[in-house]
Amino acid sequence: MRLATDASVLAVIVARIGDTMLATPALRALRRASGRLAVLAHPKRREVLQHLDFIDELGSITKDSTWLRRLFHRRRYDAAICYGRDPELLEFCVRVAARVVAFDYPELRGAGGPTVLRVPVPEDSSMHAVRERLLLAEAAGARADDLRLAYRVTPQERREAMAWIGRSLAGKAGPLIGLQALSFATKAHRDWPVDRFVALACKITQAYPRSHLFVLGDASARPLAPTFAAALPGRCTIAAGQFSLRQSAALMQQLDLYVGVDTGPTHIAGALGVPMVALYHAAYAGRYLMPLDHPRCVVIEHPLTLSEGRHAANMDAITLDQVWEAARKLLGEPV
Repeated sequence: MRLATDASVLAVIVARIGDTMLATPALRALRRASGRLAVLAHPKRREVLQHLDFIDELGSITKDSTWLRRLFHRRRYDAAICYGRDPELLEFCVRVAARVVAFDYPELRGAGGPTVLRVPVPEDSSMHAVRERLLLAEAAGARADDLRLAYRVTPQERREAMAWIGRSLAGKAGPLIGLQALSFATKAHRDWPVDRFVALACKITQAYPRSHLFVLGDASARPLAPTFAAALPGRCTIAAGQFSLRQSAALMQQLDLYVGVDTGPTHIAGALGVPMVALYHAAYAGRYLMPLDHPRCVVIEHPLTLSEGRHAANMDAITLDQVWEAARKLLGEPV
C-alpha cells in the first residue's frame, strides 16, 4: 500500500495501557504519512492517547460495541490499521475503510476479505515491541524516524501535580523518587519483592538526606502503605490509589527518578523521559519492551534465559545491589 498525503486513516487498538503506548510511534508515523488520523482505543485506555498532536480524532471501541458502530458508520477512511486478534474489530475496519492492514493471526483468517492486507506475524522474541507494531504502519506505506513512546501531560495537569507535591512535603526536598512496586494481579510474577523496594528506599534516603519517595500505583498498592511508612517515617508519601491515571502521569513527570516493574506506568514514565530503572521478568525481556531512544533508562533483566522455564522465574534473582547501583548512577552525587 501507499498512503496519499491527504489520506484519512483509522487505527484500532483495543489493548492494555502498555500495548497501547507501544503503538504510539506507529501512530505518529501514520499521521506524518497521511492527511488525518483517527484512533479508536479501549474506553479504559484511550486516556493515555489524549492530547497527542498527531491524533486528529480519538474515540472508544470494544469488540462488543462494534455492532452498534457498524449501524452508523459507512466507508469513510482510505485505510484502517487493525491491531489485535478480534474478528469483530477486523470486520468493523473492513466496513469503514477502503483498505485494511492487520497481522495474519489464525483467529482472523476467516474474517475480512480481499481488502485486507495481511502482514506475517513475527516470531516471538524476534524484535522490539515498538518495531513489531510499526510493521503494520510500514505495510500501509508509513515510515518511522522517531521510536520514542508518546504521552503528553497538559499544563493544567502539571500545575496540579506540582501543587500536590508542594502540599505533601514539609519543606524543600530532592531528589524525588517514585516506586512502582506492583504490576497487576494476573502478572504478579513480574513483581520485584516488596522488601527489596523498601530496602532500596532506605538506601536512597540514607545516601540522599533530602530525598523523598512516592509509592505509586493504583488502589491495589495501598496495602503497602504501612510497610513503607514504618520503614521511612516522614520520608515517604503514598500516592497509590489517590489519583487517576493521568494525574499519576503528571506526578511522575516531576520525578528525578522512577524505579518500577514492567507495567503500564513504566511505559508512561519512559514516554515522559523520566530517568528510570526498569525491572523485567524473564518471560518479558526488557530488550524487547524498554523505552527506545531514552538516554537515561537503565534496564535490569531477570538473568534466567528463555529456555529455562521463564514463566516460573522468581524476580528475587534481581539483587538489591543491582538496582541500587543503577539508581545511584542516575541520581548522581548528593547535592
